[in-house]
Amino acid sequence: MDGIHVVANLYRCRGEARYSTDAGVLRQFCIDSIQRSGLTIVGDLFHPFIGENGEAGGVTGCVVLAESHLAIHTWPELNSVTLDVYVCNFTQDNTAKARQVVDDLVGIFAPEDFVRHDVPRDRQYMYEHLNENYGFFVRSSKLIETSRTEFQDLEIHETPQFGKLFRLDGCFMTSEREEFVYHETLIHPALTAHPAPKKVLIIGGGDGGAAEEALKHPSVEQCTLVELDGKVVDVAKEHFASIHHGVFDNPRLRLLIEDGLKFVADTTEKFDLIVLDLPDPVGPAEQLYEEAFFRNCKRALADGGALSLHMGSPWSRPDRVQSLYARLAKLFKTARPYTMFIPLYGCLWSMAVCSDSLDVAAETPAGIDKRIASRTLPDLQYYNGATHQALFALPNFVRKLTVDAVPRPTLVTPKSRAAGGK
Repeated sequence: MDGIHVVANLYRCRGEARYSTDAGVLRQFCIDSIQRSGLTIVGDLFHPFIGENGEAGGVTGCVVLAESHLAIHTWPELNSVTLDVYVCNFTQDNTAKARQVVDDLVGIFAPEDFVRHDVPRDRQYMYEHLNENYGFFVRSSKLIETSRTEFQDLEIHETPQFGKLFRLDGCFMTSEREEFVYHETLIHPALTAHPAPKKVLIIGGGDGGAAEEALKHPSVEQCTLVELDGKVVDVAKEHFASIHHGVFDNPRLRLLIEDGLKFVADTTEKFDLIVLDLPDPVGPAEQLYEEAFFRNCKRALADGGALSLHMGSPWSRPDRVQSLYARLAKLFKTARPYTMFIPLYGCLWSMAVCSDSLDVAAETPAGIDKRIASRTLPDLQYYNGATHQALFALPNFVRKLTVDAVPRPTLVTPKSRAAGGK
């Protein structure tokens, strides 16, 4: 049902004390305000509270409206008030009337500080907290599916902005309209820089997007996709064909539903590229970002191979990016961080390509474009030679978190040379 819900918390109120303690006075003000706004009163109840020693306490009040309700609670001992006004907008838009009543009440209580939210009741907003102080929302127009798998909570939504959208444990994973930013930048910088990649391993990535990008390279003979949660693959097959483009039917794809941590620890295979397409390093995924796992990945790389992964946001989680990069730089001769804006993640994001012999940042735009053309990589919406070079042009604050934060070896001049010897 279309409508608006205005809610507010008022702190350190400096208005007249009687509005917080006298039920009759507060009731009359609310009724007068509602009548001025043009809303329709059906009934009301205001209840005063009395303290143990007979002193006046707070007031709880409710006014029933033809359009819905007003509710208010006062705490004089805290100089605080909570209130909400909800109006439906079925036959007409009552939004301005509801806001006027809230404005009136904020005015008489005169808080030094307050929190106020307007919540449209006919819309579902999905919120993601990037840290304790920062986040963003995406509007859902329809919840298509929700379930609890063996490992995580899963949701699929239809959204006006992103088309079908996939969430795991309340975090945005991928969507139809912008997935190419993440998947192309995760896969192509390393694979395009490699002269002849044949074997790719993807840990996670059950939506199929990373595998689909990897198999665009004609030299790739096999892509092994190791996904812990088979339900993710089932959902992708049913709902996200526009992301995986039928990759699960590609004979070059080997799909394994098992623990990627164990697979990498046990495998004797060698891969030209290992991709970690994982959730953030919390909960069950945390071990997949530890040094021990990175070490096992390095062992499974072929000569000239590389490890590619996302590190999170240097803006909202700089601590995480810094610690992850430090682990990678400790293990690999070359660890190249890079950044891009990912619309579904709401901020600047970072990834890294790590290798003992392949330096992806050394590739020129012309060289990348030449390889894209020679391999006839189809349907690239983000990646090209210029964007390859731009990815590795680090903002100064990202350099400070990553490459500049890692100690560099000090070259010691031999004594004979320092003294002028040969």
